[in-house]
Amino acid sequence: MNTLPSIEHTQRVENNEALYHKFSEIRQHTVNLATPLSAEDMVVQANDECSPTKWHLAHTTWFFETFVLKKYAKNYSVFDERYDYCFNSYYESIGDRHPKAFRGLLTRPTCDQIFSYRQHVDAAIYKLMLSNHCERSTTAAVIELGLQHEQQHQELLLMDILALFAVNPLRPHYKSVQSTPEIIYDTGLNWNSFEGGVHHIGHTGSGFAWDNESPSHDVLLQPFRMADRLVNNADWLEFMNDSGYETATLWLADGWSKICQHNIKAPLYWHYENTMWSSMTLAGVHPIDPKSPVIHVSFYEADAFARWSGQRLPTEFEWEVAARSTSNVPKQMFGKVWQWMQSAYQPYPGYKPPLGAIGEYNGKFMINQQTLRGSSFATPHNHSRATYRNFFYPHQRWQFSGVRLAQNVS
Repeated sequence: MNTLPSIEHTQRVENNEALYHKFSEIRQHTVNLATPLSAEDMVVQANDECSPTKWHLAHTTWFFETFVLKKYAKNYSVFDERYDYCFNSYYESIGDRHPKAFRGLLTRPTCDQIFSYRQHVDAAIYKLMLSNHCERSTTAAVIELGLQHEQQHQELLLMDILALFAVNPLRPHYKSVQSTPEIIYDTGLNWNSFEGGVHHIGHTGSGFAWDNESPSHDVLLQPFRMADRLVNNADWLEFMNDSGYETATLWLADGWSKICQHNIKAPLYWHYENTMWSSMTLAGVHPIDPKSPVIHVSFYEADAFARWSGQRLPTEFEWEVAARSTSNVPKQMFGKVWQWMQSAYQPYPGYKPPLGAIGEYNGKFMINQQTLRGSSFATPHNHSRATYRNFFYPHQRWQFSGVRLAQNVS
């Protein structure tokens, strides 16, 4: 009788071990992001768009409990049935949930109880991953989905911390230095040219991708040029000094209404003090660096700047073609700021959301939002890919968003 494990079995065990280590690393990183914060910092939220750190810690845990453990783990003991209501985000299929605007009022459960919740769920996931059941591709795929989801929340967590500290009159800093040093470019704005024609867009291959990156398909593009760097603060100061925020003809109607309603005169977190502009960052308040990419602007601001400059924003398909180029990739495509696209966030031809509650993750938001491409300094590295589609409402500014210009080729 042959007692040696089969090659297939050995491969499954190796895959489980890799997933085990990945799970441990990502879950711990979320806890590490919360470590500089006090319990008070973790409870409150800056506004209706943001969520408390404690909620992020709990929701990402609830995701694993709801979509993995309750479905695939035999004899799993739910930590607290009431958490379904507290930490469901927007999954109508799961049931009722606590209103997003009131997440900061959830002083209970305590932070300590949430960390205990994470430990409880992590232990159950580890047990599941070590079992034969996790060798099934479906179970491992949902765990992978949960990890990708948690990494998205890691960036959201930092966005929400900055929003919280920015409204604090003490202007506290999250870290003593920025997470990633900025690359400075002293050159003027140059243009990279790209050919028109039929281009293939979307995710292909076996690596992870969100459902909104598929199906891959062909698009017809006209020849275009794309700026070789991001719009920087010096560029933006010129726009401001030339009455960009006061010139109605530069703005889309909804954008003009928003900036008038909220008296917007500069990017979010900018302050004019002692004859100079400063900005609130995760490292506290710092003078504006003219050569760093402008950040925390809305789609409306990005579009107005493009009109003022005599250019336009790229479409997401143009951006993807430029990012995939083998020899002509513009600088600062990844790892600095998300870049607003001219493209509305819509489904690709033939798109079908996954079945069940998981299908609510992306598909139902494909209306009234704009696409962003690239990644920011706070984006996990494996989320920086040419096909990744981020999306926000056009008025929102608290995400790490900036601007890249494009132009037609006459």
